[in-house]
Amino acid sequence: MGRYVVRRLLQMIPVFIGATLLIFLMVNVMGDPIAGLCGDRQCDPATAAQLEKEFGLDKPVWQQYLTYMGNVFTGDFGTAFNGQEVTELMATAFPVTIRLTIVAIFFEIVIGITLGVVTGLRRGRPVDTSVLMFTLVVISVPTFVTGLVLQLLLGVEWGWIKPSVSTDATFGELIVPGLVLASVSLAYVTRLTRTSIAENRRSDYVRTAVAKGLPRRRVITRHLLRNSLIPVVTFIGTDIGALMGGAIVTERIFNIHGVGYQLYQGILRQNTQTVVGFVTVLVLVFLVANLIVDLLYAVLDPRIRYA
Repeated sequence: MGRYVVRRLLQMIPVFIGATLLIFLMVNVMGDPIAGLCGDRQCDPATAAQLEKEFGLDKPVWQQYLTYMGNVFTGDFGTAFNGQEVTELMATAFPVTIRLTIVAIFFEIVIGITLGVVTGLRRGRPVDTSVLMFTLVVISVPTFVTGLVLQLLLGVEWGWIKPSVSTDATFGELIVPGLVLASVSLAYVTRLTRTSIAENRRSDYVRTAVAKGLPRRRVITRHLLRNSLIPVVTFIGTDIGALMGGAIVTERIFNIHGVGYQLYQGILRQNTQTVVGFVTVLVLVFLVANLIVDLLYAVLDPRIRYA
């Protein structure tokens, strides 16, 4: 196991470099950051030249990337165009989005897996058909529509929640935004769990466990569910990075100042340092989440061993 972890960590290095290089190149060709910094009025040539020199934009792109990566390994993600350190923006944005992601993942695990197990054990029955239709509707409706409808009904019409989340962004305030963020993924987890449960239910090891007279609850939890969760864990693990990076719409709807909000502001103002810095951390989150998922395989299925 130890050698496998070391090997995976070494494999993450070229992946990280390649991903950050692509992100850096794409962000640097999305527009003129100096024009975005100056606003509606065009900068005069002297001011533009001074800003380019100050932020290192006068150098070739490959040299900018090497300088940026050298600073990243020392914990320096650069300075935003408003003069604020990118690490300061991260210190305020990431805790909020992490709490939002935890709420979303909680809904995925509790509601998604529960509905998937229930429908998988009752395949073809009315409850199965109803849940399948419901998940199909959830997948078909865009997230911004779901968010706006819930905000209008629960926040404006009925007054059950605050339409906008406060700057503290406590777990209680993030319940509805977390549900909105997790809605589509929750539907996929439900359908994926249902399919896996229905397929493994006909497996030989399940029939053997039933023939041995084991209690139904133990057959489901110890034998059927444990093996059926492998594809579900894979999906949830990869979804962690997607939720953190894809929270732009949800955070905009509920006025949450998290990672999605900062990315939106960075793209809107063509602030390359902010966008590249935040996405670099998201790449690391995605890689670490995938490593943890791979290690969980051995926990769920004893037949899986890593040399």
